[in-house]
Amino acid sequence: MFEDLFTSPKALVRHRTGRSAEARERFLAHCAAYGAAHSTLLRLANELLVVAERIDVDSSKSYLLADVEAAAERWTRFQLRRGRAHSKRWPREHFIQVATAWLRFLGCLEERSAEPKPFSDQVDDFIAYLRDERGLSASSLHARRWHVECFLRTSVKGKNSIAQVTAEDIDGFLSLKGKQGWCRVSVAKSVTVLRSFFRYAEMRLWCSPGIASTIDGPRLFKEEGLPAGPIWDDVERLIASTDGADPRDVRDRAILMLLAIYGLRSGEVRQLRLEDLDWTREVIRIERSKQRRLQYYPLVSSVGDAILQYLQRARPRCPHRELFVTLKAPLRPLSSGAMYDVVSRRIEALNIRVPRHGPHCLRHGCAGHLVAAGLSLKEIGDHLGHRSAYATRIYAKVDLAGLREVADFDLRGLA
Repeated sequence: MFEDLFTSPKALVRHRTGRSAEARERFLAHCAAYGAAHSTLLRLANELLVVAERIDVDSSKSYLLADVEAAAERWTRFQLRRGRAHSKRWPREHFIQVATAWLRFLGCLEERSAEPKPFSDQVDDFIAYLRDERGLSASSLHARRWHVECFLRTSVKGKNSIAQVTAEDIDGFLSLKGKQGWCRVSVAKSVTVLRSFFRYAEMRLWCSPGIASTIDGPRLFKEEGLPAGPIWDDVERLIASTDGADPRDVRDRAILMLLAIYGLRSGEVRQLRLEDLDWTREVIRIERSKQRRLQYYPLVSSVGDAILQYLQRARPRCPHRELFVTLKAPLRPLSSGAMYDVVSRRIEALNIRVPRHGPHCLRHGCAGHLVAAGLSLKEIGDHLGHRSAYATRIYAKVDLAGLREVADFDLRGLA
């Protein structure tokens, strides 16, 4: 790796004979594999040499963040004495950033949470129960952990056990979140999770019985909301906004078509892997995150062409097998936030009026389009991967086109 970066014999010798040369070279190769540019690798190589001269790196040892910070302080003082640092803050912070990334890659950075989470053992036990006994998916487990930890972090300060939590603590937390802007659906979701957590706590004798039954939330009415997707004309405008040669447009076009034409969830698109595309049989394999099963779709020619254009012209070369990755280094699979940005940024630019701007609105748009085309709820549910027609009912609540036709009837002769 050093030979690829340095043409000067003196620089090459200095890096080869410097401390932890093999570990530095492995990290540089790792960064190169994930898309780091030559100039970035050159700068990083020099920075790693500085770090290695101030931290005696041994992959068989563990290093604390305090060790890194102490070395950064020594480096900062050296820089100031030599008159090389314009600010004490940036050399120190940059040193810590490079050193922690390197040590984390080597697996010898012992990372400790600055603020221990309250009752973390009980929360871990609850999540393990949901995973092993209830079979919840990883995304569902993450959401439930977040709600429980949010409550415990906010409302149990000064309490030594879960048994000391009262119904008033829970009511106060829910009221606080409502005042902070949570909608009724978010508060109701938190109620459901907390009720489940305290039922489990009662079963494990962590708290007195009956507290779970006292947790009440806002009432939600069945089918109170309308489908939140854009009309199909707006979906077509959204896809047309990606008619460009820019790599971002090419990537986003493939993503938007998968979301809109197949009605996929954001996580299902993010989890797509290169091997899920069978170009010989012209099918695409989808792992349904909620049902824990595979579903196969014919690869529509327009979608296949969009994906092929992305693979040939826009997707960076990297070790990741996920289909969609970032366009700039460090190359990694798209996050849920990045998927949201792909859709919301274009919806806002086109001024499309829709209640929600995230990827899920295109799933609603797809279902609404299928309803308008006259497909049955069973057919729509099969396309969307629903387990039953009950989950598809929301998309058939209002046929606006049909209502407009009724409104145009001349009823005077019926009086």
